Amino acid sequence: MNSNISTGSTIKLNEASLSRLPNNIRVPNYDRHSLVNGIVHIGVGGFHRAHQALYLDNYLQQSRDREWGICGVGLLEFDRRMRDALHSQDCLYTLVERSTEGDWARVIGSITRYLFAPDNRARVIDALADPHCRIVTLTITEAGYYYIEGSGEFDAHHPTIQHDLQHPHEPIGVYGFLTAALNKRRQQGLPPFTVLSCDNLQGNGNIARKMLTAFAQMQNPELGNWISDRVTFPNCMVDRITPATTAADLKMVAEQFQIDDAFPVVAEPFLQWVVEDNFCAGRPDLESVGVQMTDDVHPYEMMKIRLLNASHLLIGYLGTLAGYTYVHEVMADPAIRQAVDRLMAEVTPTLQPVPGIDLDAYKQTLIQRFANPKIQDRLPRLCLNSAAKMPKFILGSLRDALQQDGAIEYMSLTIAAWFRYLKGQDDQGNAIEIDDPMADILTQRARSGGSDPRPLLGISEIFGDLSRSPRFVETVGNYLHSLDEFGAKGTLAR
Repeated sequence: MNSNISTGSTIKLNEASLSRLPNNIRVPNYDRHSLVNGIVHIGVGGFHRAHQALYLDNYLQQSRDREWGICGVGLLEFDRRMRDALHSQDCLYTLVERSTEGDWARVIGSITRYLFAPDNRARVIDALADPHCRIVTLTITEAGYYYIEGSGEFDAHHPTIQHDLQHPHEPIGVYGFLTAALNKRRQQGLPPFTVLSCDNLQGNGNIARKMLTAFAQMQNPELGNWISDRVTFPNCMVDRITPATTAADLKMVAEQFQIDDAFPVVAEPFLQWVVEDNFCAGRPDLESVGVQMTDDVHPYEMMKIRLLNASHLLIGYLGTLAGYTYVHEVMADPAIRQAVDRLMAEVTPTLQPVPGIDLDAYKQTLIQRFANPKIQDRLPRLCLNSAAKMPKFILGSLRDALQQDGAIEYMSLTIAAWFRYLKGQDDQGNAIEIDDPMADILTQRARSGGSDPRPLLGISEIFGDLSRSPRFVETVGNYLHSLDEFGAKGTLAR
């Protein structure tokens, strides 16, 4: 991304320049140099900076507790740009909340250190093994857990996993770093840290526990047992729509707020975090900044994943096929908006009661959030890594609906729209780029299958045994045939 921002009228963001920023921009009121990194976060992207880092910034603004600063970590070559931006800005960045009512900017200071693992892997292990580190949080995307969806087992044969098993002191993957640090702590007689997944996975803590323990057992059974006995893995549900930062965002931050920021983040006003209260090494008083602590996250997770994330897939595929670019444009199309409403209605009977939540009001809020024109959320973000998202966001509801003999029309339409999308062309004949680790097999089967969904439904690591349901296969097939013949808009009109 090339910002091409003239810095003549802007102020380069860093610690020294905070006092010169416009008065309407909230900046950290606490001494960042007094903070201890009680949290190490792996996978610092837009979402972490608009969500967890914001909650911690709010906490540090109002509390005298200085034990919960964040040390950010990037594991991937892709994270180099984040390293360069944060290092040039003393780890400060601008967060802008955008809605039709206006834009509000603030500078977040809760991240005080950023480590780029390819530069120095030992330094990352040391940060994780540091006695001050008491919580390790993760936003590593659904694909980062090496979890085989069809079986629920650990993907032990993945090249990253094999590398880390063979090179325990030079890891490249998340489990390699976590086990190296936990082993160091165990050898030094230090207590472990809590591992808190903040990714969109149902039972994200349970999955992190199972996968990390499986990896550790393979590397060192004694360490695996220690982790299983001593480390806690709370489940949590996170929610805030946070599109990828664009060159237009950098320009907006410079023009509206006079800040020259190499990597700001833009988000909607809505914010939610529900966390299972299960921390083995202490935690900040998160309730004081609006985090909902509970004994059971599961109903909240199901609500969010099955309503919001499933709707995002429907919007992403149908919207792309129809030729749209942004989520709010799709929501301005009455036919697709109605399809989103009907998908949510279809999914609702599969949900458990959610304490303190009015589901009808929640669904209305989702429609309003999707329609927010200021967020400029692009459809490719919603369609990214669909092979990992589909089982988590749609197929659980679908299995439950089949078991309940409930409606499956709009869930099947979503799957058919994905299959049509995988052919790599929209309804106008424009090319669609398929960004997915499984893209080769997906696109090959989509093209060879034509209007027959069975070649794709036969990929058991995604669909498990769903291809044995005649009702499901027939419903998806009917929609795929219609999408091929009439396009997205024509299918919805019918």
